[in-house]
Formats: sequence, C-alpha cells, structure tokens
Amino acid sequence: MIVLETPRLLMRRLEPGDLDSLSALYADRDIRRYFPEGMLTREETAEELDWFRNGHPQDARLGLWATIEKASGKFIGRCGLLRWEIEGREEIEIAYLIARSHWQQGFGAEAARALVAHGFEPLGLTRLIALVHPDNIASARTAERAGLQFENALVLDGMSCHLYAIEHP
Repeated sequence: MIVLETPRLLMRRLEPGDLDSLSALYADRDIRRYFPEGMLTREETAEELDWFRNGHPQDARLGLWATIEKASGKFIGRCGLLRWEIEGREEIEIAYLIARSHWQQGFGAEAARALVAHGFEPLGLTRLIALVHPDNIASARTAERAGLQFENALVLDGMSCHLYAIEHP
C-alpha cells in the first residue's frame, strides 16, 4: 500500500519481501554508525521488520515505510513518522534512512520534505521533529532542507542527539 509519493520516490508499507533489502541497509556500517544499536544482524532486522509491520503501537497512520526509487523500482531506504515521548512530551519524528548508493542525490531531503507535508496535511499534526546525532552533519542538513531548525541538545536512550523541530504554520 502506497503511503506517500514524491516526484522520484514511492513510500509504501513494508512487506516481508523487503527483508533482504532492509537487512543490507542495517548491516552497512556507514549507514548505521549514528544509531545507538549500531548495525543489525539479519535476525534483528527481521524482528524490527515484524514490529514495523505488526507491532507499531497506537496509530496506524505512523510507522516506517519502504522507500522506492520510481525510476528503477529499487528499494533505496526506509522513511516514515515515529512517535516518541521526550521529556514528558509526545513528539512525532520524521525518520529518513537512504542507501549509501543514493546519497548526495537529494533523496533524503525529498523524503523529509514529503514527511513534513504529510504530517501537517493530511494528518493534521502541529509539530514534527528530527533526532540527529551531533556528528551527523548530512542528516542535520537534510532536516534543515525540510524546514526544521535546531531546537536543543539532549540525551535520549543513552545517546546524545540534537533535536530539530518545525511547527505547522
């Protein structure tokens, strides 16, 4: 099921057949170096895929979705909207992860902008955030290209991160 479409991307619900592609992303040291859990094994990725598909709590409108390049039909990442509780406040994060082979081509920013637009309309959210490791300059730039601005530094799940935010105008 397609959730979002941009000029170059389709974002659709994850499927069991996405395991190989998702596992390749999660096993890439460069892609996962800023994640607190680091790289994931195929088994860990399968558990996460199952959770994305069947266990995401509370709101079926949210989740992480397969990100497909339209021109090639290739799975190039996983992006979506995730619920967090941060310092007693419910937040919705725009999450974007693109395969290294597709870096520096604007796919992350395109996905991030689409997530912001989708979060505000049709979902009616009033605020969105991005959680970015302080050393991840590329991810910070992607958040900024989507209109988010640095708000503060914090520690979340034992990891330092920068919180970027955007309010619905």
